[in-house]
Amino acid sequence: NDALNDIFNNRYSIIERSLLEIEFCGNETIDFNFALNELAVFKTDTSSMINISARCDKQLLNNYWADGLIVATPTGSTAYSLSVGGPILTPDSENFVITPLAPHNLTIRPVVVPDTYEIELKVDGRGTHFLASLDYRAVAVEFTSRLKIRKAKVTLKTLQLPDQFFFNTLRNKLMWGVDKRN
Repeated sequence: NDALNDIFNNRYSIIERSLLEIEFCGNETIDFNFALNELAVFKTDTSSMINISARCDKQLLNNYWADGLIVATPTGSTAYSLSVGGPILTPDSENFVITPLAPHNLTIRPVVVPDTYEIELKVDGRGTHFLASLDYRAVAVEFTSRLKIRKAKVTLKTLQLPDQFFFNTLRNKLMWGVDKRN
């Protein structure tokens, strides 16, 4: 296999991926409070929206009436956030993407903020809980809790093999250029 040969012959570079660190300010805990892709908060039922107050470095960004909200890293910008209309960030971007899920107000759009910001979410709605998902792990969180999201001090080191570049991968996976008129 060419990839294994490249690795065994030290033909690769190391790319450091940023992680989110989530602090649960309440009773909830999760064994591993880091996420490579995103933190998402959701309503727990199918009936009503939740209200998410989002603050960036203690300044109010918005009060979202929506089914949920995603805070994504550059790596996560091509995952769940992209599927609901968020922008694509390059892996070396030093930003977060805040993307609403089915917002009540159609003028609400995704926002890109520096990853030096601490993002605080306060969620309210009917019932007693909302769901917080860190990549694939989810926990029920009481409405009385707050979430603080920041860039983790640690990174995830990944290998980049020769001739594997972000824009090539993006074009291939999204099939850009398949239509020959482009």
